[in-house]
Amino acid sequence: MNTLQLVSLAAALGWASGLRLYAVLFAVGLVGYCDWAPLPSGLEVLAHPWVLLASGLMLVVEFTADKVPWFDSLWDAVHTFIRIPAGALLAAGVFGEAGGASELVAAIVGGSLAAGSHLTKAGTRALANQSPEPLSNWSLSLGEDALVGGGLVLAFLHPWLFLALLGLLILLALWLLPRLWRALRGLLAKLSGKRPEVSSAP
Repeated sequence: MNTLQLVSLAAALGWASGLRLYAVLFAVGLVGYCDWAPLPSGLEVLAHPWVLLASGLMLVVEFTADKVPWFDSLWDAVHTFIRIPAGALLAAGVFGEAGGASELVAAIVGGSLAAGSHLTKAGTRALANQSPEPLSNWSLSLGEDALVGGGLVLAFLHPWLFLALLGLLILLALWLLPRLWRALRGLLAKLSGKRPEVSSAP
């Protein structure tokens, strides 16, 4: 794999881990196991049959849990402590052979991308769960499934296109996260019976 492909793969693994960690582990492992594309040495362990079995089982669990309103938010809360470091480790694994600064930079970027996508997903889901109907939740979940699958395919086959689209998603997350935070603060204040603070800033 050339440098562009490695950068694209590291970014994809970090970003996608914040949305669907176990799908990422299984998909990348399956690519290596079936020899569809060469994997960096730091990721070859994902293609081991026992690792594939474990990640496949967790993929089914996560796919199901993510479709259940409110339980998906609990699942997200627990995985705040799993997805972000996993995204950092997977991105670092892409540059495992290079070691040193390259591996550290990949870990920092991968962890940051995982944190951004995870927090955006978790905040959006918490707000969507306010609706009594489950269709919005299911639509968001299936959309995330498709986004992760499409993103991983693009990262392998069309790295420039993936990186360009990832840049747009990062800008969207930067715009959305402050608004999600304000909405969640208002929701928590409403649930606790307190009036949310009104900022005097324009």
